[in-house]
Amino acid sequence: MGYTSSARRGGVGKSRAARKLSSVRRSQLVTTYGVGSLIAVDNESFIVSGLDSWNISEAPEIHERRLAQLLGVDSFRLPPAPDQENAKDGVRVRRFPEYYSCPSCHALQKFRDFNTAGEKANCGDCDELLVPSRFVLACDGGHIQDFPYSKWVHRGKGASGFCKGSLELRAAGASASLRAIVIECSCGERASMEGAFRRKALRELGIRCSGSSPWLQDDKPAPCEQTPRTMQRGSSSVWNPVMSSALSIPPFSEGVHALVEREKLSDAHDEAVLWFCKSHHAKLQQANATPDDVLRVVAELKAAREREANGGEVEIVSSASLRVQEYRSLVAGSRERPDDGLQSFVCEPPEGSLDPLGEFKVDGVMLVKRLREVRALAAFTRGTPSEENSDDARQASLSKADLRWLPAIEVVGEGVFVRLEEDEVRRWETRDAVRDRVSTIRDNHLKLLRERAALDPLKSVDQVTSPVSARRVLLHTLAHALINEWSLDGGYPASALRERIYAGSEMSGVLIYTATSDSAGSLGGVVAQGEPERLTQTLGGALLRASWCSNDPLCMESKSSGVDGVNLAACHACVLLPETSCENNNCFLDRALLVGDSTAEGLAYFAQTV
Repeated sequence: MGYTSSARRGGVGKSRAARKLSSVRRSQLVTTYGVGSLIAVDNESFIVSGLDSWNISEAPEIHERRLAQLLGVDSFRLPPAPDQENAKDGVRVRRFPEYYSCPSCHALQKFRDFNTAGEKANCGDCDELLVPSRFVLACDGGHIQDFPYSKWVHRGKGASGFCKGSLELRAAGASASLRAIVIECSCGERASMEGAFRRKALRELGIRCSGSSPWLQDDKPAPCEQTPRTMQRGSSSVWNPVMSSALSIPPFSEGVHALVEREKLSDAHDEAVLWFCKSHHAKLQQANATPDDVLRVVAELKAAREREANGGEVEIVSSASLRVQEYRSLVAGSRERPDDGLQSFVCEPPEGSLDPLGEFKVDGVMLVKRLREVRALAAFTRGTPSEENSDDARQASLSKADLRWLPAIEVVGEGVFVRLEEDEVRRWETRDAVRDRVSTIRDNHLKLLRERAALDPLKSVDQVTSPVSARRVLLHTLAHALINEWSLDGGYPASALRERIYAGSEMSGVLIYTATSDSAGSLGGVVAQGEPERLTQTLGGALLRASWCSNDPLCMESKSSGVDGVNLAACHACVLLPETSCENNNCFLDRALLVGDSTAEGLAYFAQTV
């Protein structure tokens, strides 16, 4: 992926000849360096521009009907690939923050005031490489701006806070503490950065959010009454992606349905459909379909849209209903059809007997030999990540215009689906010991949500709810234990495996899968782990490993652990995973629900196997 700058030296403006800055993978423009994020290139810093400025003329279109319906768009686009010679098809970025400092002359000012030579980020006076501002301000509404150094150094000086003197940044000591970073003004005022991260300090100075959205075209500050918070430019809290994903499942993952989806025939007239069938006989043959099949599917899709337009039931109304559909497809399975060249979902039961898994109260196992997942970037937040499946008012838009597409990537892989016995899970989650244990996690989560809601004028503390349930924590922790075990026995790095939790009414399953474009993709290694005899060994080893931790007894006896305090017995020495593998940011975990502890009877779901 190529980055080009549409900013003049010193800030946003009419672009001159765009220059190529760097390159990243397409997937990173959805997961790591998406719209609104900051990226460091050598000794410069930039913010990725909104979708309005992306050149998608040659970017492939991705179709996933269920996910598009959930997010309210028509389709998805792969981030554009760069033209190596002239960066014609790259993603635009803009310089941010604008403030830089020189380590030699200590000047602290906007980039354009350094009189840099050409495109070099060097001080015009001493030819030293400039350093982007280490600090920025961001609010919960997604706005971001430069840190107001002049106001900070002149705090408490009344009108003198508008001093036009020149600023300098000096390191007053050998440490990297905030007290050692001192801002000096030519008028004689000086102040360290100590206390700059306290919201109260900013509020007392009258510093409010500027409403700036520098990633959008023609950025015009919007009214915003929030008090921003100071963040370090390289902090992960500066940009948190809001991702949505879906598996391609029947009927749209195979045969004629896949053909209609990929060729965008659902809106075509019958004459256009017949012309396509006549002109693309090879594609019809690949889908094992006839022209009549294509016409029938197109008519069904048009009828469904008409029912929806007339107030009929919408197929996908939430991510929960999307998961229910996936769960049903995983349970039902989908046999491989050699005559279907478009089939992207193959899910079959193992050949061996499931009897060895009976002691683990496992009701079924499915080998997902082929799957396709579409991951889309829907929005982003600053500060704290958005809660799963929440309608968070803090989510910032990716574009100024109301576009009908979102950036996404599609990945293929394989996996194993494990389903626990529904009756056993239902009996287990009604036990008093289980309820008491899970209520601790739920209370910790509710406390966190209420604290966040208290800072948001658009939210009511009384309306806060938590999705934590015994079933979800059990399945989530089991998925982590399996991934850790497979990373040791299966030869897969934990970061190459992902989880997908199906916890809800009549749902009690986990899908462990690979969905990556590198060498750890679809090679058959994960499917092999799902054979009953091998899975029995894996479950036994995973539960044995979860029964102890090098941090015990502190880990097992913890009443609150993890970044937000929403875990119990879970730490990096036992069940935590790389963040790329976990869909819940390593939250809502407790291995005591798997193997029990020494204080409560009936707590462990797998009590007979540990």
